[in-house]
Amino acid sequence: MIKQKKIVAISGSIREGSSNTNILKAAAAFIPQDIEYIIYDGIKDLPHFNPDVDRMKPEDVVTNFRKIIDESDALIICTPEYAKGVPGVLKNALEWLVSSAELYKKPVAVITASPSILGGDKAHESLMYTLGMMDATVVKNGSLLFPTVRTKFNDDATVKDESTKQELIALINSLVDEINN
Repeated sequence: MIKQKKIVAISGSIREGSSNTNILKAAAAFIPQDIEYIIYDGIKDLPHFNPDVDRMKPEDVVTNFRKIIDESDALIICTPEYAKGVPGVLKNALEWLVSSAELYKKPVAVITASPSILGGDKAHESLMYTLGMMDATVVKNGSLLFPTVRTKFNDDATVKDESTKQELIALINSLVDEINN
């Protein structure tokens, strides 16, 4: 029996009605039907990373998070920029994956979205650097920056314009190609 491929998506924003979460919901429309796609919303429940706890036995929520990431074939991360960086809740989630290495060589796509015309680039750069240090594989054409995000996506998680839709489809196709090869 062939194992179904799985893509896990994580929003760097835990805010209700987040533009970043809406982008991940919009992306679901472009994921092939033979691939399982889940949006993991549990990063808000992870305790603060502590290496001492990590060496012992982390809480079940950490173990479950690691298992979900480990069992995935690829990951999509969509994040806002907070104070010119990655939100602490997302950075915390990634820190729980460092020693256990679930992201090692894992195909990843990265989206950064900002309401500002100039925003997002610092968080994007920071996230790419962190993923590189973790030895994740950001796939070719697997990186998008959406400034003025509210002009590109509706509150009902649909894409407003054809150009944005095509960029999102290209990113997903690159990720799917990577896990199918």
